[in-house]
Amino acid sequence: MSTLIICLPAATSGATTGYDYAVTADGRTLAVHSSAPVALLPTPARGGEVIAVVPVTMLSWHQVELPKGVGPSSPRLRPILEGLLEDRLLDDAARLHLAVAPVVNASGSVWIAACDRQWLAAHLQALEAAQRPVSRVVPEFAPDTGPMRLYALDEPDAPQLVITGENAGGVIRLPLTASAPGMIEALPAEAGEQDAHVLVLAEPGVAALAEQILQTKVSLMTRPQRWLDAARSPWDLAQFDLVSSGRTRTFKRLSGIGRELLQSPAWRPARWGLVALLLGNLLGLNAWAWREQSALDATRASLSGMLTQAFPQIRVVVDAPLQMEREVATLRQASGAASERDLETMLAVTGAAMPVGRVPGSIEFAAGEARLKGLQLNAQEGSSLALQLKSLGYAARVEGDTTIIKPDASPGTAP
Repeated sequence: MSTLIICLPAATSGATTGYDYAVTADGRTLAVHSSAPVALLPTPARGGEVIAVVPVTMLSWHQVELPKGVGPSSPRLRPILEGLLEDRLLDDAARLHLAVAPVVNASGSVWIAACDRQWLAAHLQALEAAQRPVSRVVPEFAPDTGPMRLYALDEPDAPQLVITGENAGGVIRLPLTASAPGMIEALPAEAGEQDAHVLVLAEPGVAALAEQILQTKVSLMTRPQRWLDAARSPWDLAQFDLVSSGRTRTFKRLSGIGRELLQSPAWRPARWGLVALLLGNLLGLNAWAWREQSALDATRASLSGMLTQAFPQIRVVVDAPLQMEREVATLRQASGAASERDLETMLAVTGAAMPVGRVPGSIEFAAGEARLKGLQLNAQEGSSLALQLKSLGYAARVEGDTTIIKPDASPGTAP
């Protein structure tokens, strides 16, 4: 599934504003990355999605404890968050867009992301107007529950150092200068511990500077590769007023789950297991169909053998039961024996089942169907007659004062 990842610029939205982007076909490897105005951005393939990445410079992070009974889907969540963050935000809470982490800790604490609402809404509206509607908005960096990581960024103004991890206290941004190691040591004890297990990732332009300042080896990670990692996160900043309805939220959540199942390497064994299960069922159905077809062919061959054995004059078998019925009827006519389609047989059977004292005024017979007129049967008598005749292999129905009787061709009836 093709995915277009767009990093939202810090500048306000405009026709000439450049948007950095990357395209991935499988969610794991990059196909292309570049920059273009909104109208010239690539169009995702049919069934693909557009993911917007909010840069680290545009977000602030806050950890709060939600009151009991208030969850991420509570309609009272937004005003509660404004009250909890009132003293922490540098701007008026009404002008900020707030988003809640996808997971609430067992203690009830949860991370909240805040950014300029007007800036974010303007970019999302511009992308939608350009026929590239965003399905998910993710942060470039988010509070992580894993081990601490350091990211060296080659920013235009000055190199930056971003720290994430379970013990980093959220997302910490520092200038990548000679004072960075001292600032890291000033962090809480667990976060400031520099050992061989701390992974340092750096953009190529600042890799040498990061090694010199941090006195450790670094691994290269380009900015588009970082966006790709961000796109795989469970975050979606499009919450509250940026989501039109509960149905939209549910659809986006289900879409995210579907993409996770289809693309995540962690689900690869499950995907292979599902494919193996489907192939096994397909092979089983084919084997069952082959067995049933073989049994049907054997039955047809048996009927054909019985027909040709009983009537050697038949050379070509087209419909064995029908041909046998015709040959038996021919033999019966030749011998003068009455069949179930003859009037005499019908009258004998009907007379035995007819209500006492009921005699037809006239009888018409044609093509194996007898019409007994003038009987005047009521509904109960008609139903009783039809039931008795059905057990004898005949069908009967009443139309006014006429009772129509003919051999019953439905399966399971007596001959």
